[in-house]
Amino acid sequence: MTLFQSLLLGIVQGLTEFLPVSSSAHLVLVPFILNWTLDPTKVFIFDVLVQLGTLVSVIAYFWKDLLVIFKAVIAGIRSKKPFEDPNARLGWFTLLATVPAGLGGLLLKSKVEAAFSSPVLTAVLLFVTAVMLTLAEIFTRRERDLESLTPLDALVIGFFQLLAIFPGISRSGATISGGLTRKLKREAAARFSFLMSIPIMLAAGLLSALDLAKVPDVGSFLPVLSLGFFAALGVGYLSIRWLLGFLKSRSLFPFAIYCGVVSVLTIFIAYFR
Repeated sequence: MTLFQSLLLGIVQGLTEFLPVSSSAHLVLVPFILNWTLDPTKVFIFDVLVQLGTLVSVIAYFWKDLLVIFKAVIAGIRSKKPFEDPNARLGWFTLLATVPAGLGGLLLKSKVEAAFSSPVLTAVLLFVTAVMLTLAEIFTRRERDLESLTPLDALVIGFFQLLAIFPGISRSGATISGGLTRKLKREAAARFSFLMSIPIMLAAGLLSALDLAKVPDVGSFLPVLSLGFFAALGVGYLSIRWLLGFLKSRSLFPFAIYCGVVSVLTIFIAYFR
């Protein structure tokens, strides 16, 4: 992997992790479309590093919210009223929403890894993301704020996140769509989507780091791949900020169109290649 490839894929990860267009799909499809031949070992290490980069970016963006939530959770435990404070409830609901995807990731790990080797399957699932975003925009009423979130809402959105363990199903797209089905406003659904990404990304990062420790001679190409890490971190932070502002007044339709176009383009390239 070259410096240019690392930088480009880091930027792609930072942009697409939080925009509802599937980062996993882009990390599979960009090298396929550009006809890059990459060392699978380096690709694995790269994926681990850039995911950690976007994890740092979401923590950096929401650190004040996370601190308030953490303090509220601790205070609720001490007072034996864990769900009295709205911020404490948000903390517990964030963890609850993580459970479906966490269990699904452990049970379906081998099938998920196999899916990453198929650009065509990834493109098909990206089209599913386009359909999901379109249906969420057409058939939902967006009237609730995040303070009204319930345990059932958290579980439903969590099951939408479960779909996103496969490459091509956007995690943010699925969870925002899930939030819209529970009548959350777009910005509220996006904010909860970003918060609930932290536990699942942290768990995935720790598991991947354990696998990473088994890879021989990792240090020899970490300097090149570190460029991707910092690119994903910086671009990820900016993409969160941009998307929250965008969804205050605009719909998900542009992202649905983009996913559909990239999906069809990839299938077209695969057919003729």
